[in-house]
Amino acid sequence: MTEVAGICSDLLRIDTTNDGTPDGSGERTAAEYVAGLLAEAGIEPMVLESAPRRTSVVARVPGDDPEALLIHGHLDVVPADPAEWRLHPFSGEIEGGCVNGRGAVDMKGTLSMTLTLVREWARTGRRPRRDLVLAFLADEEATGEYGAGYAVTRHRDLFEGCTEAISESGGFSVQAGADGGRVYPVAVGERGTAWMKLTAHGVAGHGSKPPVDNPVAELCRALARLADHRWPVRLTPAVARLIDDLGRALGTTIDLDRLDEEAERLGKAGTLFRGVIRNSANPTMLNAGYKVNVIPGTAEAHVDGRFLPGFRDEFLETLDRLLGPKITREFVSFEDGVASPTEGLFDDLCAALLAEDPAGRPVPYVMTGGTDAKSFARLGIRGYGFAPLLLDPSLDYFGMFHGVDERVPVAGLEFGVRVLDRLLASPATPRPAT
Repeated sequence: MTEVAGICSDLLRIDTTNDGTPDGSGERTAAEYVAGLLAEAGIEPMVLESAPRRTSVVARVPGDDPEALLIHGHLDVVPADPAEWRLHPFSGEIEGGCVNGRGAVDMKGTLSMTLTLVREWARTGRRPRRDLVLAFLADEEATGEYGAGYAVTRHRDLFEGCTEAISESGGFSVQAGADGGRVYPVAVGERGTAWMKLTAHGVAGHGSKPPVDNPVAELCRALARLADHRWPVRLTPAVARLIDDLGRALGTTIDLDRLDEEAERLGKAGTLFRGVIRNSANPTMLNAGYKVNVIPGTAEAHVDGRFLPGFRDEFLETLDRLLGPKITREFVSFEDGVASPTEGLFDDLCAALLAEDPAGRPVPYVMTGGTDAKSFARLGIRGYGFAPLLLDPSLDYFGMFHGVDERVPVAGLEFGVRVLDRLLASPATPRPAT
């Protein structure tokens, strides 16, 4: 078993389920494991506990250049029902060339690559080209309040000198076209997040009364308007470049007036832009009433809203128009979209990928959802999604995120360690020949 596979397996055996409440498994055991691996490599870990068992670890690795690069990732995972899985979600079992378990893709596999690399450097006397700040964080799968939010608010000094960051959801291979060509989407932005509670107020009374000011009916009408709305296509500069680069890589012309149909035609490659060409607002939860013959005084719904970088105001104006004056909204969590340059560090990320896979084609990418990058953006840190993996085309990588039977190929993890080494290691301390 290689070191990266072993570390990944160990992390997956630690249940760090985040059910969205302050309670639950917490991340302390995983954080202690990470802190131990860092200490063995001579790297001093700083352990942060924002609430009981909600634990993060931050460490700094000195490099040639004090302008620091932040490498952050999260220790928590979403829930998993063992009855739905072929192997237990917290087994960490290595089978069929893959490490299996909840969090293999999102994102303990990436954490294992980082830990493997810095431990290898310690054994071989190597160092990074610039200072690295490593952050292993709690609570990303909820609001980030107990992880990145806490670290940024209460311990911002730990990130002094950090100008850029890399983290999850980018740098993995996607088969583009029947000829087996590969593209590597490198995330340069994220849609903004607007999780909200909607409330309709009415007149409570007996269920047999004529329907006057029924909040359930009013809320349902508003939700239907929201669900039926066709949000217009809006292309950010990064998404426009992605579509152009994909067309070149596939040797085809992508019709900008028929992007939904084009995404369907392009298969896996089309999924890279399908979810980031417009804003969205999806109702996800409903709550009203307590008895069938009682009209409640209020009805509530929760909506997951996402908006493209630069289109926040348009999103909110459209949202209020669709909901109408009888619905009040309250944000449960709100984070603006983020966008980083497609030059500088982006070029370095692409070069590191091409050095390991010269036939690949790195392209910019905007994430449909969000990560802790939004929290670090408050410190002026520009974030990129870069967790490099070379994947078998048969693996439904997108389906692994929060999916059943989540797994990551061992060979993919080993590829990621090599790419990160090319990106991060000082040229004054080259990788030993193997």
